Amino acid sequence: MTVHTNTWLSRRKWVVAAAALPVLVVAWWAFRPEKLWINEKVNEPAPFTSSLDPQTLYTGRLEGKAHHTSGRATIYKSSDGRQYLRLTDFMTSNGPDVHVLLVRSDDKGLDEQDSVELGSIKGNQGDQNYDLPGSADLNKYRVVVIYCQRFHTVFGLARLEPF
Repeated sequence: MTVHTNTWLSRRKWVVAAAALPVLVVAWWAFRPEKLWINEKVNEPAPFTSSLDPQTLYTGRLEGKAHHTSGRATIYKSSDGRQYLRLTDFMTSNGPDVHVLLVRSDDKGLDEQDSVELGSIKGNQGDQNYDLPGSADLNKYRVVVIYCQRFHTVFGLARLEPF
């Protein structure tokens, strides 16, 4: 005589597995855990042809907030009038949706609506350049922020001082 003692879970294990799979996929997409171990290194050359070409306007050291962040942020003006931000010796944690922003120099906190988006980070390590739009008022926006938009977290920032 055979006795079957099937529990509810064992009878419906395929249903539970099918329901758990989309949850796991969404959790992976939201947190991107592989980025904790993968570093994206870039080494962009400076976008000027000689050391006499750019004029250094502002500079500041990057400091970590929610994640260890280091390096130098410098804003240059080229001979043709274009301005750009250069991150040198840059290092931060990798993340799923990390951007470079210019924000106000006051301490009222980060207001995404009142900031200048420079783009997604090109890599979490190395030298990289970001063009500043002509509308970026450097008298108003004097803090460079490394910011994860998905989790609304400031990885690090640099307060820019006149050079």
